[in-house]
Amino acid sequence: MKILIVDDDESIREIVKIMLKEHEVFEAASGLEGLELYKKIKPDLVLMDISMPGMDGVETTREILRFDPNAIIVGITAFARSRGKELLNAGAKGILEKPFTKKTLKELIEQIEAKSMVNKN
Repeated sequence: MKILIVDDDESIREIVKIMLKEHEVFEAASGLEGLELYKKIKPDLVLMDISMPGMDGVETTREILRFDPNAIIVGITAFARSRGKELLNAGAKGILEKPFTKKTLKELIEQIEAKSMVNKN
């Protein structure tokens, strides 16, 4: 599975990369970089931070979905209570609240993989 992490916090990107070492992981440090990388690699899943300078996660989610309406985007944020609904309204499929565990992240990916397999049959 190709996974794109879009988060301005380098330490978060590194931790998530370690958690997902068995997947093909790409990373972007900003919304704009994430949008451009999405267009190039067409990942199976995007893990999107909400609060980033410049193009935030809500705007980036909208732009990715404009480019690819079938994109699967999940928010990863410490602001789930205050901004999570905003990201869901933009088209994200779910929210993972920071800090999250490897187990929670793996379960999310397994659910997405299972849905993808169902949709392809």
